[in-house]
Amino acid sequence: MTGAAIEARGLAMTYGRGGGARRALEDCSFRLPAGRVCALVGPNGAGKSTLLNLAAGLARPSAGSLAVLGSEGPADVRHRIAYVPQDKPLYPQLSVADTLWAGSELNPGRWDGEAADRIAGPLPRKARVSTLSGGQRTRLALALALGKRPELMLLDEPMADLDPLARHELMGSLMAHAADHGTTIVMSSHILTELEGACDFLLFVDGGRVRLGGEAEDIVCAHALVSGQAGHDLAPHTVVESRTTGRQLTALVRKEGPVDESAWAVTEPSLEELLLAHLRSPDAPPLLTPTASVAAAGALGTREAVASA
Repeated sequence: MTGAAIEARGLAMTYGRGGGARRALEDCSFRLPAGRVCALVGPNGAGKSTLLNLAAGLARPSAGSLAVLGSEGPADVRHRIAYVPQDKPLYPQLSVADTLWAGSELNPGRWDGEAADRIAGPLPRKARVSTLSGGQRTRLALALALGKRPELMLLDEPMADLDPLARHELMGSLMAHAADHGTTIVMSSHILTELEGACDFLLFVDGGRVRLGGEAEDIVCAHALVSGQAGHDLAPHTVVESRTTGRQLTALVRKEGPVDESAWAVTEPSLEELLLAHLRSPDAPPLLTPTASVAAAGALGTREAVASA
């Protein structure tokens, strides 16, 4: 069994007190195996940034537990984590060259100057950070993150400021780095088509809860797009979303066994189609595959312990 990069049990986070309190996360339990490239998706205000902040050790949960790289205190393993938040905090008075130098000085023995320079590539080394565009600051922040050669990278909307060509280039660099070094990457984004080709694991957060979690391929395979004459029975399958046009019904269903292909035309949904359907259907039941389930991982661990006794 692959070790977990992140494991949450009953995780909750509340901001404020009394009547003004706001619950950002509530009763989140999931497991992210090490070495995966995970898409963290969900609507605005779903709790994605809060989850990344907690994993980075920048806040403490209000309830539950969060283990990161095997440690119950994420701050204890911060030197093994790289975090790039949405605002890309950098020292505005430093030059690009000084920023990269500071990265090397703050990460002795771990700094990968070649990787950092490759990502920083076209940035003018003498330019101050305050003069850089949003996309250039993103490139510099990612150069610092990769230069640290982390075991876990937490990226909050990392590509939002980049043009399509730079986005494609940097996404390729991230994927190559993950493959070469076994780095776990958790990346939040609203660009669903971009995530589909890059990520092999999915965490879909909505309303402060994890509604979908697991291998992206397994989650897609658990669903089907069906179309046929309205009135045909879809039981025992769970209907996530449906629409009727005239006498024709089209639905995304979570399969409970084979779909009757004599009554329905069946196709596999794309990840984007699946996520959009779940975004439009907040009452659809959650699904965590065994790789993402804390309970499944615990049961397997117990069986392995008994077998080795």
